[in-house]
Amino acid sequence: MSVGNRILQLRIDNGLTQEQLAEKLAVSRQSVSKWEMDQSLPEIDKVIQMSRLFSVGTDEILLEEVDIKKLRPQELHLGSVYLIARDFEASITFYEKLLSMAVSTRNCGNKFAEFFFDNKCLAIMNEDNLPGHHYVDGDHKFVLNFWVEDLRREYRRLKELGIGEMTEIEKVHEGYYYFNVYDPDHNVCEITGGYEE
Repeated sequence: MSVGNRILQLRIDNGLTQEQLAEKLAVSRQSVSKWEMDQSLPEIDKVIQMSRLFSVGTDEILLEEVDIKKLRPQELHLGSVYLIARDFEASITFYEKLLSMAVSTRNCGNKFAEFFFDNKCLAIMNEDNLPGHHYVDGDHKFVLNFWVEDLRREYRRLKELGIGEMTEIEKVHEGYYYFNVYDPDHNVCEITGGYEE
């Protein structure tokens, strides 16, 4: 895989458009496009900025895959995200509405339900059916982050669904807007994406 293909893949994996990446790096969209088409290489300071932005080493941007594997002999991959639900049925209904999809699989004994999307799995685990598991300790809080093209449209969609408690759209800094939706156990789903004031 070329340097350009790796930049393209990292950008897509992180839910950014060429314009958004260009803005974060203080370069033109055309520069990002040329990098991704292997027509030019980014300067080293831009490679360092991208490594921080994408939370990868500079080697993952610049080196061939075979060399990366030599430097990193063992990789960890995210399998599933587990959410321990106090109200199992309410949580399934919430995530069906949020994700605009029916639950993918459901265990007959109501131990867990799974949603498969974007090559990921969100597993809703029923707290009442997990005796002996160490999962049931703690306050069960976590944040799921979702990215959408049109933040305003997604905000309206979820408001119209009456999905539950939601914050207003907030601005963190130029180019980064979000709102939070809370599931039945008050876990946070942060929704970010494209937004024009």
